Amino acid sequence: MIDSTSSPDRAARAPALPSEQLKSPSYRTGGGSDRLSTAKAEQLRAALTAQPAIRPDVVARGMALAADPSYPPAGVISQIAAQIVNSPDLSEDQS
Repeated sequence: MIDSTSSPDRAARAPALPSEQLKSPSYRTGGGSDRLSTAKAEQLRAALTAQPAIRPDVVARGMALAADPSYPPAGVISQIAAQIVNSPDLSEDQS
């Protein structure tokens, strides 16, 4: 079962910046400190290429879960069903 670590309605919000920081020229222009370096891009590509396209351990776990008649648990199915039933019908005109 995949557990959610947060709910969209409880997502943390970034704290607001004080108004004096918003007026600062370095904030508005970025201060020139932002840089993009592609020097290590080739190393990253090589590392990604070295990774297997298919991970046998993940495939085996997925196959085991698919074969398990008690997965997902009944409680999870009930919660998802309740969310579907309680969601608004977006095909209806809401205006």
